[in-house]
Amino acid sequence: MLSPESPLLVIGAGSIGERHIGNLQAKGFRNIYVLRSRNLPMRNIDASTVKVLTKWNEVEAVKPVAAFITSPTALHVEQTLACVRAGMHVLVEKPLSHNLEGLDALKQAISEKGVYVYIAYMLRFHPLLKRMRAFVEAETYGKLLSFTTHWGEYLPDWHPWEDYRESYAARKELGGGAALTLSHDLDMSNWLVGRPIASFMSLANRKSALEVSVEAGADFLIKYENDVTGHVHLNFYEQPATRFMHFVFETGTVYFDYYKATLTFRTKTTTEVVSLNNFDRNAMFLEQADAFLSKINSYTVAESLAGVAESEQLIKMCNTL
Repeated sequence: MLSPESPLLVIGAGSIGERHIGNLQAKGFRNIYVLRSRNLPMRNIDASTVKVLTKWNEVEAVKPVAAFITSPTALHVEQTLACVRAGMHVLVEKPLSHNLEGLDALKQAISEKGVYVYIAYMLRFHPLLKRMRAFVEAETYGKLLSFTTHWGEYLPDWHPWEDYRESYAARKELGGGAALTLSHDLDMSNWLVGRPIASFMSLANRKSALEVSVEAGADFLIKYENDVTGHVHLNFYEQPATRFMHFVFETGTVYFDYYKATLTFRTKTTTEVVSLNNFDRNAMFLEQADAFLSKINSYTVAESLAGVAESEQLIKMCNTL
């Protein structure tokens, strides 16, 4: 059972790393260690409230109970594997990796050490998407037939304080690219359909003027084993940003608008709009942290391995671009 004094490790202290630190502190955890290559100033965290480590042997001496991995994608598997071998439970930011190297070793280590590993696709904790999943399962409008998702944003707007060309999302060697960086929507599609993928096709877009060494856009056509078909479009060249999901059932449709935080249910004769007023995006991260930390007391190794297998499928898809 975790206590406020339980040692927790955060690897990386960029924007998402600082978010996890702030959320853990808000939950009362006071013994937070941050592993980073250099002890640089943080943007939003009081440095006196955490303990910064720069060497792995310092981590081993602390013996953290759990780790939050928030480094660039290309480092995720190596760092997750090191934490698992040290007996830590791990929440690793999505995607799990940019390629398949090291995944077999990671699965073996999880089995040997018996720890819990969770890949952090936080959209699974969005209230409207949880409602959407229950709606799909209930078959209120009949069976799900097909869907379309679209997520387009503008990469230079993400972190205005830094040169986007130096960000991990823009650089192939760091595991960037629109598909991997925005793979939330691939994960969400699989999670909502709830069936294995039977086949897929992918297409990369490299036409934008953005100075990146990766695809700036990607399209996936997917067919699932229950014959549901879908189209997932991802890009980080779009202005203004657009993000939606449109699901078609036998007797109606459901439309999710991410930025408006609305879910619209339509049939031939009815329309119902469910809205989240003043929705705080950080609420998903807080609920995700709660789910991960509480699961440490009741997990199975099979759950860890299933999560890795789900991510392995996404990585294979993105690697076809």
